[in-house]
Amino acid sequence: MRITPLEVQNHHFSRRFSGLDPDEVETFLRMVAEDYESLMRENEVLAEKALRLEGRVEELVGGERILRETLVSAQSMSEDLRQSAAREAEVLISEAEVRAEKILDASHRRAARLAEEIREMRGVRTRLAAALRASIQSHLNLVDHLEEAPEEADSEADAKVTYLGQNPGNSTADSSGSS
Repeated sequence: MRITPLEVQNHHFSRRFSGLDPDEVETFLRMVAEDYESLMRENEVLAEKALRLEGRVEELVGGERILRETLVSAQSMSEDLRQSAAREAEVLISEAEVRAEKILDASHRRAARLAEEIREMRGVRTRLAAALRASIQSHLNLVDHLEEAPEEADSEADAKVTYLGQNPGNSTADSSGSS
C-alpha cells in the first residue's frame, strides 16, 4: 500500500508515558512528508518524460526503418542505373563501330573510284598526246613537203592558172578535184 504525503503529515502516534517529543516527531514527519511529496512530483515528471521519450524512440525507430528502406532502395536504383548506363554505353559503342565501318567502306569505295578515274584520265591524256603528236607530225610533214618542192608547187599552180584561164566555166570542178 502506498502512503501519500498527506497521510504522513496527518498520522498521529499514540502517546505513552516518557514517549517521544511530540514537537520533534511532528517536525520530522512534516519534513518527511515534504520530501516524499517532492519525490512523488519528481517521479510523475520523470514518468511523463519517460513516456514522451519512449514515444520519440518509437518515432526514431520508425524513421530508422524508413531510412534503411530508402537506403536499400537507393542502392538498388544506383545499381540499376549503373547497369543501364553500361548497357547504353555498349549500344553507343556498337553503333559508333557500325558507323565507322560504313564510313571506312564508303572511303574505300571512293578511293577505288578515284583511282579508276585517275587511270581513265591517264589513258585520255595518253591518247590525246598521241593524237596531238600525230597531228603535229602531219603538219610537220606538210611543212617539209612544202619546203622540198617549191618549184613543183609553183609549176603546178601555174598550170592550174593557165588551165583556169583557158576554160573559165570549169574552174570550180578542176580546183576542187586536183589538189
